[in-house]
Amino acid sequence: MQSKRAEGKASLNGRYGEFGGMYIPEILMEAVNELIQFWNQAKINEDFKNEFSRLLKTYAGRPTAFTEIPSFAKKINGPRIFLKREDLLHTGAHKLNNALGQCLLAKKMGKTRIIAETGAGQHGVATAAACAHLGLNCVIYMGETDMKRQAPNVLRMRLMGASVIPVSQGSATLKDAVNEALRDWSESFDTTHYCLGSALGPHPFPEMVAQFQSIIGSECVQQCQEYLGKQPDAVVACVGGGSNAIGIFSGFLHQPVRLIGVEAGGHGNKLGEHAARFNLLAKGVLHGCYTYVLQDENGQIAATASISAGLDYPAVGPQHAQLFHEKRVEYVSAKDDEALQALMLLAKTEGIICALESAHALAHVIKIAAEFSKDQCIVVNLSGRGDKDLPQLMEREVIK
Repeated sequence: MQSKRAEGKASLNGRYGEFGGMYIPEILMEAVNELIQFWNQAKINEDFKNEFSRLLKTYAGRPTAFTEIPSFAKKINGPRIFLKREDLLHTGAHKLNNALGQCLLAKKMGKTRIIAETGAGQHGVATAAACAHLGLNCVIYMGETDMKRQAPNVLRMRLMGASVIPVSQGSATLKDAVNEALRDWSESFDTTHYCLGSALGPHPFPEMVAQFQSIIGSECVQQCQEYLGKQPDAVVACVGGGSNAIGIFSGFLHQPVRLIGVEAGGHGNKLGEHAARFNLLAKGVLHGCYTYVLQDENGQIAATASISAGLDYPAVGPQHAQLFHEKRVEYVSAKDDEALQALMLLAKTEGIICALESAHALAHVIKIAAEFSKDQCIVVNLSGRGDKDLPQLMEREVIK
């Protein structure tokens, strides 16, 4: 039987087993403690939950579709394969579930300004949309490297009124954007809420994000019963920080369903050539929580590499770390080229252009297809759509 903490319910100090916690400077303690107080009230408040559900339905467009992809399955000689279509959510990815939840909570707290970090840009777009809808000011921090490879999303954020601030420090990717957002928050928390985009960071963020994203799993459980009359044999999702994966896994943790999280294998196996945290299994602290991180022999946070900006991050959410420790979820990785091939195959066989992040999950499904009989079922969480990745695909001459 799985522990309570592996169910998505952190202990009072935000621990999932040994992972998680609150590793933050003194200057942020007041902001985090205020957030904990309001979150503990909101998560059991029926009015808040009802308002959040209404926003998900009337603004975000839930429930999202459940789509079988028979031509893709036939091409890889696999079992039945279904997609949980978070790419069809308003703004194009699962990120809006969390952005709406946090921005609604911030408004209840009396905050007027929202800051956020973004890598692939989808969390930034979702936060910009939520702020525009709820009447909040929005500032997005984004690494310069990511701004170049995700240019369409930068334009979308600015169109919705957000200020997008480029971050040039370090590798100019997601880790560095988080650093800048935390610095801002430490100076402005009287009026500002930091809308963290994934299921990581200091408590209560991992629990809060997982709760807002759990709608994916609860819908998927119902859709499996409706369309299949049973639960799937496996559920597969990509894992960066881990919010889309923990969202869909939450519905199946206590059922006999194989759960697989797919990290970014990048372009090589050396440190700095990938973002596969479970390859190294080094424990450490990054951005407020204790988890598995990529670090060098001196304990310094290592550089990462991935074709997908949303998976290009050196740490993983603490609940994923605990689920790995308990052997409840398998964590694997897919290379850049494998993700590209999976993206192209889905587009050509089914007319669905997925995000490069989601393509990592599909790439692993291609690898394991032969392990399943034709009457078995795999569900893939298609976490986002691929519009944002078209410039990269053109650069790599995938599109000519």
